[in-house]
Amino acid sequence: MKIYINGTFHTKEEAKISVYDHGLLYGDGVFEGIRVYNGRVFKLDEHLKRLYESANSIMLAMPMTFDELRHATVLTVRENNMRDAYIRLIITRGIGSLGLNPFSCEKPQVIIIVDKIALYPKEMYEHGMRIVTVPTQRNMAEAIPPQVKSLNYLNNILAKIEAINAGVEEAIMLNSYGLVAECTGDNIFVVKNNVIMTPPSYMGVLEGITRNTVMELAGQLSYTAKQRILTRHDLFSSDECFLTGSAAEIVPVTHVDGRTISDGTPGYVTKQLMIAFKKLTETTGTPVFAAA
Repeated sequence: MKIYINGTFHTKEEAKISVYDHGLLYGDGVFEGIRVYNGRVFKLDEHLKRLYESANSIMLAMPMTFDELRHATVLTVRENNMRDAYIRLIITRGIGSLGLNPFSCEKPQVIIIVDKIALYPKEMYEHGMRIVTVPTQRNMAEAIPPQVKSLNYLNNILAKIEAINAGVEEAIMLNSYGLVAECTGDNIFVVKNNVIMTPPSYMGVLEGITRNTVMELAGQLSYTAKQRILTRHDLFSSDECFLTGSAAEIVPVTHVDGRTISDGTPGYVTKQLMIAFKKLTETTGTPVFAAA
């Protein structure tokens, strides 16, 4: 494995950052999780655009231009010779003092990791997964904007712990109003009367790349997809439920808080979207290799 750090490649064992980096000390930085399918980086420009927007929101000056970072990302995949992979692209604030002042930090660090990832067991994609609502709420948008994909994931981790303690893989996080926001690492959708719905971003939701792709695919499949405020009752009474994310892709949900969704099997619309998404990822993206 070759890991990119600030323009040079290092082995996994040699790849190191300073203990004074504010990314480590305070979770001060931003990241993206990106997929590589069949030698093509999926939605690379969309991910980079969101990364730059996240950095701008926290006043983190990007040390590379868009095109330079784009090239470095593709180069790292090529150096690792992987046609199907997961990219973790990280920008930390850089080395600074032990104080909170982010402007005391030196030049931000660029770290690119290319590896494999499997969030959930294969059988969950085939038979569906169980999820539960947990007490840990989604951070208020007024405190930490949900559109900033920051290195500080403690809110999500606390909810993930509660999911694991409940014996399931994923947890639903509500916002401060008790409305459905998202899961710890995925966006959530329901299907009711062939209408596909997901919470709007102002509910405390990260506007996921896969989330947006699914909404586009829904239109191509002649379904109506809309953003709508959802309650737990909307989940319980839905015809179908599924989660989306770059790492998770599309995973069907068959049980929520002990309630069975419809007949307890992945729904027809969900399966259609999974097929369409797989086809899209196999045929589009930024080529990494000359033969791609």
